[in-house]
Amino acid sequence: MRIDAIEVREIRFPLRERFEISSGYSEKRRILLVRLHADGETGWAECVAGEDPGYSYETTDTAWHILAEFLIPALLGAEVTEPADVERLLAHVRGHPMAKACLEMASWDLEGRKRGLSLAEALGGSGEPVPVGVSVGLQKSDDLLVEKVGEFLAAGYRKIKLKIKPGRDVEMVRAVRGAFPEAPLMVDANSAYTLADRERLAEMDDLDLLMIEQPLAHDDLHRHARLQETLQTPICLDESIRSAGDAELALELGSCRIINIKPGRVGGIGSSRRIHDLCRARGVPVWCGGMLESGVGRAFNIALATLPGFTIPGDISASRRYWERDIVDPEFEVFDGMMTPPAGPGIGVTPDQRRIDRLTVRVERWPRMRA
Repeated sequence: MRIDAIEVREIRFPLRERFEISSGYSEKRRILLVRLHADGETGWAECVAGEDPGYSYETTDTAWHILAEFLIPALLGAEVTEPADVERLLAHVRGHPMAKACLEMASWDLEGRKRGLSLAEALGGSGEPVPVGVSVGLQKSDDLLVEKVGEFLAAGYRKIKLKIKPGRDVEMVRAVRGAFPEAPLMVDANSAYTLADRERLAEMDDLDLLMIEQPLAHDDLHRHARLQETLQTPICLDESIRSAGDAELALELGSCRIINIKPGRVGGIGSSRRIHDLCRARGVPVWCGGMLESGVGRAFNIALATLPGFTIPGDISASRRYWERDIVDPEFEVFDGMMTPPAGPGIGVTPDQRRIDRLTVRVERWPRMRA
C-alpha cells in the first residue's frame, strides 16, 4: 500500500485531576494525534511525548519538529507492505522513538483495518480480557492516598502503583500497606533517587511490594545492577528501556528483574514485541505501562497486553480514570479489574472527530495544501 497522506494535530486535553510524580505534575495533556491514509483507509495513533523533558528528552514540540522535518518526508509516498517497513524507512533518524512510534503504530491500525483484524489479532495476541492496574500520583497527605487506593481496590483494579519521591516514600507506603495488607502494591520513583539512597530503598523490602520501578537515573544501568544486588524487592526498569538492545543489556548486567514496556516509549509495536520475546525467552515478566494516553493510545496498550509474556497487570485503567470524556467511542471500561480488547478492525474504537476538532489547537497535513 502507498502512504498517500499524513496528518498531525495537537489537542489540549484537560485531566480530571492533577497527576503528580517525582519530577513534576500534569493538569492538561498536549497530545499529538497522527493519521495515515493509504488505499482509501485511515490508521490512527498518538505520540506519548510529554509537555516537558522531565520523563524523556522528547517533548510534544520536539516530536512535532522531528515528524514534520524528517520522519514524514521519509514515509510520505512510500510503498509499505507491513508495519516493519515503516520502521526501516524511519531508521536513518537517530533516537526519537516516541516520534517514530506514532507513525509505526498508525501503520498497525491501518494494517488491521485493511485486513479486517483487530489490533490484538494482528500483532499475535488474543481477544481475551486482561487484568489491569492503576497508577496513583503523589497526594497531599497519606490519609488522602489511602482513601484513593481504597477506591481503586473497591473498583477491582488488580495492581496499585504508588508514585514516590524522597520525603514521600517509606512511611507513606507503610501507611497504605497497613490499611490494605493483601493489596498488590508497587512503587514508582521516576528516577528520583541515587545509589546513596540504597538503605532507604531497602527499608521497603519488608512491605511485600511487587517491584520498585525506575529508582535511579534513566541512563544508569550499572548502578541499577548494584542496587538490585542489595534489594530483595525486584527492580523494574521503565525510562531506561528504549529498545530491545537496552533490555538485553539490562538483563545481562542484572539491572532489573522486571521490565515495563510502553509501546510509545520504545519506538512502537515492533520494538515492543521484540522486548516481549526477549524477556519471555529468559523468564522475565513484563507489563504494559501508561503515559496518560487518550483512548487512541490506550487501544494499543490493551492489545499489546494480550501477548502471553505480559503476566503482570498493566497501567491500563478506564478512560474515566483520567478524562471526563474520552476522544473515542466506545470509551474504555474496567469490569472486576479486567479490560477486554476491542474486537473491531484495527484499534477497534472510533475516534470522535467532532470532539477532536474542538480540542485541536494546530494541525498540519502532508501533502501540504497550497495557499
